[in-house]
Formats: sequence, C-alpha cells, structure tokens
Amino acid sequence: MTTAPDPLGAALAAWLPAQRWYAGKDRTTTTARVERVTTLVDGDPALLHLLVAADGERYQLLLGRRAELPPALADAWICDTDAGVLYAATHDNELMSALPARLRDRAGGPGPALEPEPGARLAYGLPARPVAAEQSNTSLVYGDRHILKLFRRVLPGPHPDVELHRALHSVGAQHVARVLGTITTEVDGERAALGIVQEFLPDAVDGWTLATTGDHAAFTTEAAELGRALARVHAALHRAYGPRNIAVDTLDDTADRLHRRLTALGAGTPELVPHEPALRAAYDRLRDLRGPFLLQRVHGDLHLGQVLRSGGRWTLIDFEGEPGRPLAERNAPRHALQDVAAMLRSFDYAAHHDGGADPDRARVLREAFCAGYADVLDDPRRQPVLLHALELDKAVYEVAYERAHRPAWTHIPLGAINRILGDRG
Repeated sequence: MTTAPDPLGAALAAWLPAQRWYAGKDRTTTTARVERVTTLVDGDPALLHLLVAADGERYQLLLGRRAELPPALADAWICDTDAGVLYAATHDNELMSALPARLRDRAGGPGPALEPEPGARLAYGLPARPVAAEQSNTSLVYGDRHILKLFRRVLPGPHPDVELHRALHSVGAQHVARVLGTITTEVDGERAALGIVQEFLPDAVDGWTLATTGDHAAFTTEAAELGRALARVHAALHRAYGPRNIAVDTLDDTADRLHRRLTALGAGTPELVPHEPALRAAYDRLRDLRGPFLLQRVHGDLHLGQVLRSGGRWTLIDFEGEPGRPLAERNAPRHALQDVAAMLRSFDYAAHHDGGADPDRARVLREAFCAGYADVLDDPRRQPVLLHALELDKAVYEVAYERAHRPAWTHIPLGAINRILGDRG
C-alpha cells in the first residue's frame, strides 16, 4: 500500500468535485487520501491506478503521468509533481488503448485485473475513445467491438451490474448486452468490481435522444415496444432468481423504505417541505393494499438514457441501480413496478425538458409503454396506488439530485410531484 504525499491529496481534493461522477457535489471536500497505487504502464507516459478515499467514499482513478503534457490533454491536468505531470488518463487514448491488455496480464495477481468471461473473445490493442455522455461512471469504446465501463465508486461485494447480466444470460434473456469480462480487485478482504466489458452496439441510439429529437409519433410506437422489452427482462429476472423471489401479503416494508428516503432527502431539500404531508399520505396508502405481491430483482435505475435502440430492438444497459445507494440495498428484491415508475418519470422529463411543457405527450408515452408492458406481464395501470407511490419516490430523489447537480432542472420533478398528487389513484 502506498500513501501519496500531501500535495497530491490536496490536488485531488480540489479536482474531484468538478467530476461529473463525483458523489459529493453538495458537500465540501476537505481531504482526499490515496489508499493504493498500482502502476499499470511504466515509462513516459505512465499509467497509474489509484484507490482514493474522499468524503466517506472510495473511488478508483486512472492517472497518466508525462514529463510534459501535450496541448490535447491540457483539460485533463490535475497537478505537477517532481516525477512529472499527473492528469486524468481516461482522456489519453494511447494509454486507454493499452489498458485492457495490461489488466489481462495481471489476472491472478494483486491489484486490478481483467478476467474474461468463459467463452468470450476479447480483442486487445484496439483504438480507444471515451464516451462523451458521462454520468456516475466512465465508459470507453474500443474500436467498434467492446465497451468498458469503469465503476468510479468502489464497493466490496457482489455488484448488480455484473451479477444481473450474468443471471440474465444464464436464462437466455434478450434485450441485454453480452458481458465479455470484468475488472476486479480485493478491497477490505472482499472482491470488488471495478468495471465491466460488454459487446458494443455501434449503431445504437439511446432512448433519450430518440424521445427528444426524433419523430414523436414514431417514438410512441417505440415506447410500446420498450414496455414489452422491459417486461421480458423482468420475466427473465424472475426465472433467473426464482428461489430468491419473495411473495409478501402487504407492502408495509415498501412504505417504510419510501418514508426513510423522504426523511433522508427532505432534510437537505427545502423544496420538498411543502409536499411532505401529501407524500407521506401517499406512501401510507400502500399499507391498505393486500397481496400477494412478488418482490424480485429489478434494474433499479431505469430511464431513457439506460436503453438503446439497435438493430430494430431495445437493449437495456447499466443494471447497477442507483449508484448512491449501498450495494445491499441495490441487490435487494423490489416490486417490478419500480422500474416501470422510473421509466414513466423519464417520459415526463422528455416531455418537459429544455423549457418545454407537454404533459399530453407524457400521457401518450405513458399509455403506450404500459400497454406494451401489459402485452407480456400484468398491466401496471391496475395498481395505481403502488405506481403513484413509486413515481413520487422517484420524483423526490430527482428533486434532491437536480438541486445538487442541475438546479435549473429542479422544476421538472417538482411539477411532477404536483401532478401525481393531484391525480392519485
């Protein structure tokens, strides 16, 4: 284990809050401590893999080091050291092209290593490019064959994006991309997932782009097909996790969970205070429902950016759940309508983004999506109390998220809370 000098910790503490994937944007970073440094490529340029503790989270960083930083990498600069300039290596296509082979060669040793899936054929040395649309992780495309997603926050234990993809493929599920390999390391005596390599869909267009820039009538048809795709994935997850599915007679535990989230998020989100009584009443109405209800593994953070249209079909990606939640919570069984509610919220965003307001379009997409889902599984519209409660919970999360990351968008989930409360079932 290597401890970095104070100047690097100070530089990282200043650099981290500006990163799109950093979790502590609504907090003041005071310290960043390097827990581990692994040299993946030596020389000039060098490639370093770091585990860094900051604000109670552990992150993985890929840093490049050069004697001089070329102009093309100027925006990636982090700090100058006696050994050279340190910078964010994910912007360095030369180093990123070498990354998979370097990680493969470390299989079975300490530190990060790439382990191909059984039967997978990975190509190495392909040209690399970062994916521009960054969220809670960093993705790199290799040629037109593979995509590597690096999990920025490092947590020991089973990672849902890896586990769910493997489970889905074990039952022959459609609408998911094939896993080709995983990057892991040991943290706190347990294996921790650092990344996942999957097949790349070169002609894919994400759902958000289609919903916000394409033909509205055509996307209504696509929304129905997306509903069918999600239902098929839910059915596959039900098969894959059969013995671990749970049947419950009441939704008291779900109501308690929604209350806890509102308590946690509402404390730092004054915009939610006027709505709190009505929100809690909506959650408490779940206690009047009687089952049986099936709880199973779900996607956990579904939205239009997490679905791709390629080859005439939908593919669901990013099965890691909400990155800010503990792994145990993300791996817990949930009602399948959690994913349905999340996608309905995404349709609402598509209809109200960029200064527009088109609730009629949101309703059309909602109906098409639910009708498509009902072609395969039970109609979500038959459970309005549960669906509305889950939509409200997602909107509460969105208000807190937008307040921390995109304050100009906070009005979208706040408007949705008003509409859902005024139209409860």
